[in-house]
Amino acid sequence: MKRPSRGRKQNRWADHYTRKAQKDKYPARSVYKLMEIQEKFRVLKKGQRVLDLGCAPGSWLLYAAEVCGPGGRVTGIDLQRVAIPLPKNAETRRMDIFSMGEDDSGSGLQVVLSDMAPATTGSRDADAVRSLELCEAALSVADARLEKGGALVMKIFQGEDVKAFTDKVRKKFSRVKSFKPRSCRKASREIYIIAQGKR
Repeated sequence: MKRPSRGRKQNRWADHYTRKAQKDKYPARSVYKLMEIQEKFRVLKKGQRVLDLGCAPGSWLLYAAEVCGPGGRVTGIDLQRVAIPLPKNAETRRMDIFSMGEDDSGSGLQVVLSDMAPATTGSRDADAVRSLELCEAALSVADARLEKGGALVMKIFQGEDVKAFTDKVRKKFSRVKSFKPRSCRKASREIYIIAQGKR
């Protein structure tokens, strides 16, 4: 028996990038955002050690592992389990970023990626505040574990505090840019902060 209402719910956000991700064997369309970031800013390089915060369902993790190659190492952190098969140079750990210990991801990282987003409430202001809290946590992790010269990529929801937060990031990195990939949905308020050259 067909269930048209369920089908509409499942396909509500399906678009060109969703279909492309299925064809390219990535679990989510979000991979194309990281691809665009990589094309423009070259944050990932062969042999790097990378931490991927909010890694589920695993698209960024797979792509980062591909770019960094067998000599690199990518560790993903998420509250949810990542169910996809991973290459040998990638691993995941289920945990909350707010309760990470010093040994949970290692130190001496060259890149920290964060595609973390809060569970949305429907309130633009509340969602922006919760997104900022996640970015503050990502910045704290990067500050503690990134090597000098390292890079940090963070998704953040646009809100009144984004400028002040970006200024805070600039104190810790020599090059900071805001970027909205073409593959972001048009209605989305998300942007990415690309910080390179950790001081």
